[in-house]
Amino acid sequence: MCLIFLSLNSHPKYKLIIAANRDEFYQRKTAAADFWSDHPHILGGRDLEASGTWMALNKQGRIAMVTNYRDLKNLKEVAPSRGALVSDFLLTEDHPETYLQNITPRAQDYNGFNLVVGDADQLWYLSNYKQGIEKLSAGVYGLSNALLNTPWPKVEKGKKSFAHLIKQDHPNPDELFNFLYDEERAADELLPETGVGLERERMLSSMFIKSPNYGTRSSTVVLVGRDNSIRFQERVYDLQTFTHTTRTFDITL
Repeated sequence: MCLIFLSLNSHPKYKLIIAANRDEFYQRKTAAADFWSDHPHILGGRDLEASGTWMALNKQGRIAMVTNYRDLKNLKEVAPSRGALVSDFLLTEDHPETYLQNITPRAQDYNGFNLVVGDADQLWYLSNYKQGIEKLSAGVYGLSNALLNTPWPKVEKGKKSFAHLIKQDHPNPDELFNFLYDEERAADELLPETGVGLERERMLSSMFIKSPNYGTRSSTVVLVGRDNSIRFQERVYDLQTFTHTTRTFDITL
């Protein structure tokens, strides 16, 4: 994922609410969300080039998600897949903090990442651009390609809209998907400087990204009720017309 909004233990009926966009090069081979044939207890989309994923959960209620930390000056040409950090968590029974502690000594082997792991009751955060492991308290969070809650324009704008939408007793997934499909770009004076140049900063500043070869390929909404019911929905976009197909999965823990 490259843009994640989440509400943890801040809604009366839902322990966890997630709305997220996955941004990627259009040519990268990808499978839409489903239960994995080799690990049938895992549900999520899949990167078919490295076999990892950007966001997934399992039938035990464990969930993990990752975004890239944008730092082109320190990009490694050879590095392990960051998507494996997600899938590996779902294949273990380690406590989330223990899992992140085990990653920490080798975190610098990877290109920049933000990793969130846990379940609907507790989430933990690790970045290889920040010292230490953080347990998230109840609240609303935004994460893009810098550290958690870094006030990039789309993160700040998105957090406000997301917080408003989830005030409903039963947040509407269609409204959350529509919220994620926001192509408005930030004003130049508000853009971060991440080393990609002004034109690319402009293109990357919208919540929903479109360009000739890179952009938002799918969106995901996850609702975990206080009754331990899970609704996982993924909307996959046709990269020519931007029409979409949506798949819905319901799980009870």
